[in-house]
Amino acid sequence: MNRTIISLPGDGIGKIVLPEAVRVLNAVGFEADYIHADIGWQFWCKEGNALPDRTVNLLEKYKIGLFGAITSKPKDDAVKELDPSLKDKGFIYFSPIVGLRQYFNLDVCIRPCKSFKHNPLNFIRRNTGDGFEEPLINAVIFRQNTEGLYSGVEWTNPPKLVRDALETHPKMKKFADVRNEDLAISTRIVSREGCRRIITAAFEYAKKFGYPNVTVCEKPNVLRETSGMMVKEAKVIAKNYPDIQLWDTNIDAQMMWLTKNPEIYGVLVAENMFGDIISDGFAGLIGGLGFACSANIGEEVAIFEPTHGSAPKYAELNPSIVNSIAMILSACMMLDHIGEIEKAVNIRSAIAKIIEEGKVKTYDMMKLRGGSDAINKGAATTQQITDEVISKL
Repeated sequence: MNRTIISLPGDGIGKIVLPEAVRVLNAVGFEADYIHADIGWQFWCKEGNALPDRTVNLLEKYKIGLFGAITSKPKDDAVKELDPSLKDKGFIYFSPIVGLRQYFNLDVCIRPCKSFKHNPLNFIRRNTGDGFEEPLINAVIFRQNTEGLYSGVEWTNPPKLVRDALETHPKMKKFADVRNEDLAISTRIVSREGCRRIITAAFEYAKKFGYPNVTVCEKPNVLRETSGMMVKEAKVIAKNYPDIQLWDTNIDAQMMWLTKNPEIYGVLVAENMFGDIISDGFAGLIGGLGFACSANIGEEVAIFEPTHGSAPKYAELNPSIVNSIAMILSACMMLDHIGEIEKAVNIRSAIAKIIEEGKVKTYDMMKLRGGSDAINKGAATTQQITDEVISKL
């Protein structure tokens, strides 16, 4: 029986790379019905809602989504682009992918960062002699997806009740003379249950796939309550996994250590913003966002997406030059999730062969500036790189 997958291309290059991933899924023998769902900037502009209820309803019914990319702009710019008939009616832009994570409680975000052999974009470092070495990186970041600094609880010109409550804290004395209209507040909210779920998921993944360590990447020496809770809960949970080492690092130091010894890290776990930062840091070591895939997993619904943005300056190029590998790898994560392991392995092996051979390269792998002239310099088009993946299956 065919599965039903909700297709959420979104904005910009999302509309380009998602169909390429579907081509690969079809070629590997994955049988599914794909239902298009509306999401993204054009629906904000026309309807005042980048995540229409009809899309939420489809995901509630079918549970699995493949997502392309989204365009998000600052609050004032978003309001300017609203249809004139919708202005001054209280519409507020909110990222639809963040909205999906919160609505469906997709609290476990998984971002694998594994280097492919001979990728010219892989991280290298000088060795003890006069040469260079290319460490094999195989890290997986578990990012708490619904809480922390991205929970959306923030104000400019906070209400009196909020201001009065905050001023019960002695540290607010520093801001006593700041007028309300000159004050912006973002909260970092962490729940004990949210910590437990993401940390347990990280340890379970490490146990399943044989990773020797789990690193909690936070900042408990400064963010004593929120990061402190993450580290405390990790120490409690780690007792259930005696064969897996628990490490903890500060986010700032971790970003430095990424370029010293990235190969020693296995599974890492962090709050929403820190997880966002550390996963992009690792992605830069394995080829950049063109190779960075992710999963957003809840108890019932799961959505799979590349971590790159909508890149509007590349969206109109014809033929397209964007790297579709991150989207294809995200589709592989979907296959893993629904138990189609062999098909996912076949696709990843095909990608590894292409990169190791080095005959067909995307513009980023050739270290070219993006633009139509990249093709004249030998870069593969988006469609060509997909064709090559399919030929290797």
